[in-house]
Formats: sequence, C-alpha cells, structure tokens
Amino acid sequence: MATEHVAIVGAGQAAASLALRLRHGGYSGPITMFGEEPYPPYQRPPLSKAYLKRDWSVDRLYLRPEEFWRTQDVRVVREAVVSAIDPASRTLVAGGRTHGWSRLALVTGTRPRPLPVGFAGLRGVHELRDLADADRLQGEIRPGRRLLVLGGGYVGLETAAVAVKAGLEVVVVERAARILERVACAETSAVIRGLHESHGVRIVEGRGVAGVRARDGAIAAVELEGGARLEVDVAVVGIGVQARDELARAAGLACDAGIVVDGFGRTSAPDVWAAGDCATFPLDGQPTRLESVQNAVDQAECVADDMLGRGRIYAPVPWFWSDQYDVKLQIVGLNRGYDAVVPHRSAQGQSHWYFRGDRMIAVDAINDARTYMAAKKMLEGGKGVGRADVAADGFDPVAWLRRPAS
Repeated sequence: MATEHVAIVGAGQAAASLALRLRHGGYSGPITMFGEEPYPPYQRPPLSKAYLKRDWSVDRLYLRPEEFWRTQDVRVVREAVVSAIDPASRTLVAGGRTHGWSRLALVTGTRPRPLPVGFAGLRGVHELRDLADADRLQGEIRPGRRLLVLGGGYVGLETAAVAVKAGLEVVVVERAARILERVACAETSAVIRGLHESHGVRIVEGRGVAGVRARDGAIAAVELEGGARLEVDVAVVGIGVQARDELARAAGLACDAGIVVDGFGRTSAPDVWAAGDCATFPLDGQPTRLESVQNAVDQAECVADDMLGRGRIYAPVPWFWSDQYDVKLQIVGLNRGYDAVVPHRSAQGQSHWYFRGDRMIAVDAINDARTYMAAKKMLEGGKGVGRADVAADGFDPVAWLRRPAS
C-alpha cells in the first residue's frame, strides 16, 4: 500500500477547495494536485465576462496567489496530464511518471462537446473553456468584426454581450426552440432574449447550421437550415460540455454521464472520491451532475470531510448566476420537473418562481438580489412558499419569510 498521500487529479475550483478543507480540517500529510494547465487554480466564470473584456488581469483570476499553495504545503504539479489511475495498486501515471497515493480525488471537470462538422480545424473558430481559450479569443474581439455565437447557453450569451459592447456585429444561433431552453423557463428566456436584442444582438432560434464555408483556412460564412447565409469573421462554439470521466472509465469505476458517486462523494473503488462538474451524485432521488462554482466548492468540501472521517451526505440547494450587460441573473434550486411558473415583480427587479404542484422548487431572479436571497433561505429552510402566495398582490418574499410560524 502507498504511504500516506492524498492525490487530486485536477487543479481547478474543486481541487483548491478540497485541498484547503483537508488542511483546515487538520490533515497534515502530503497533498498533490495534478493540473494540465500551466497555471495555479483559477476562476473560470470570469473568462467569458471580466477577463474577456480585459477588466481583469490573469493574477486576479487566481483563487490564491501562487506562493499561497507553498505556504499550505500543497504541491501543485502543472502541465501534468494524468494518463492512468490504478485503484488496485493505488498509483497514477502523470507525465510518464508513476506516483503512489493512499487516497485519490478525481476533480477532472468537463470538456466542450466536439465541434460540429465543418468547424473543426478552421482559423477563427473558438471554444471558451479555459484561460488559453480566453486569451486566443481576446485577440479576435475587435470593432467591426462579425461574430457568430453557436449555442444560446450562458457562456455563449455572456460572450455575445462582451462582443457587442466592444463594437462587433453579433449573431447568436440556437438550434433549440429558444435560448436557455435546457436551463430556464420560457419567461426567463424571453427576458434575456429581449435584453440582447436591445443591445443589437441578433438571436436566431430553432435553426441549426447546415454548412460552413471557409476562405484560406479560416471561417468565412455559415449556411443555416432553411437557406439563410451569414458572413462570419469569427465564431464561438458553445454547445455544451461533457464530463471528463475517461480516466475513471478506463480504471473500471462506475460512470454514467459522469463519475458515479454516492452521497459522500465516494466512487465504486475504495478510497477514491470524485467531486465537481465530473461527478454524478444522487439528489432528490435522481442522478444529478451540476456545473457550477457552488457545486465544485461544496461537494469538494464534503469529500474532504469524508476523507477526514467526518462524512456527511451532500444534499445541496444549488445556485448559479450569470452577468450580461448590467443585468445579473441569479438562480436558486433546480427547476427540473416543474409544471408551473409564477412571475413576480418587485421594486428591485423581477423573478420567475418554479413549482411542481404546489411545491416551490426554484427561482430565477433578474436584478433582484433581495428576492433571490429570500428564495434561497426558503429552499434551504424547507419553507417553500405556495403558488397562490407568490401570485397574490403585494407578495413580499422577505416579509413572507419573517411571518410567525403557524
């Protein structure tokens, strides 16, 4: 058996949170993070917002200054591609070298879905998943250029907002019937669509790309289903991501659209855990994989606690956010299985309340942090408001929370 050593495959938000929780929880043994990029752990959400706009420097992206990890006696191995893990021998191979471990955490995140046919290999075609992607895309954001955003999810829409403000001509093409169809109700989609159109972004929904035209190896135009043609100087493809579970699969661990873990974050192999975007865990009786900072941090801390012998079931109330122009969309809860949406307006902004029957399960708050925080407390405290209450004139979620228990 390997000597005491916690190995963490991945060096992102989840990896950083796990390592710090171990240290703060009293673990004094060696910790090693294996990361594929040449950077210490950094934030990804600002890549499509503040960093792409050049409002943030690289150093500001870092979760902690580089020297911090040395003070915590956490070894960060950069540009280290882990090619294999072996739960039986408790080893992993990184950069051609074999490393032993006593406990292993897989926090490998996600990768973009493969580029659609015709886009691969062309200059001017970009994805936006990591810092190198953002650096390449920054050079393309120049006034007067024509940008195609393929995919109407959060990252694509955030990129569109940055680009149109920088003076580009922007078209968003979404194959589904509407933008944000997978993650938000039609009412929220309509608000975000109107926001973009008010800033000059063209939104094309319900149509895919039928063909791609190149000139001298660079993207030049796309043809949409139905025959329309769009001249293009640069394209950003944001059509979703896939869990990076190939290491786990090759090692024989249970996987199902992600690395399968139980409520403690344990995989099907002894002393191997997984957390963050790559992990599929049980939530409300359903296999669930969440792509969010909240999940990366909280599930990684849950895994660290289990490693420390203080295991607890991970049962989060998920939350997410997106910044576009001067609008902040804040989401709490999971809207899967909803059968009704009740809109609400306040002095601050607006919100959409999701219900399954009369059970409140999620809220989208648009420029309304007060409502968001109240809804978050409701879900965390199991005090979900009823549909009739939200629909009533004068409904105030904060006042509703404060009312005496009956």
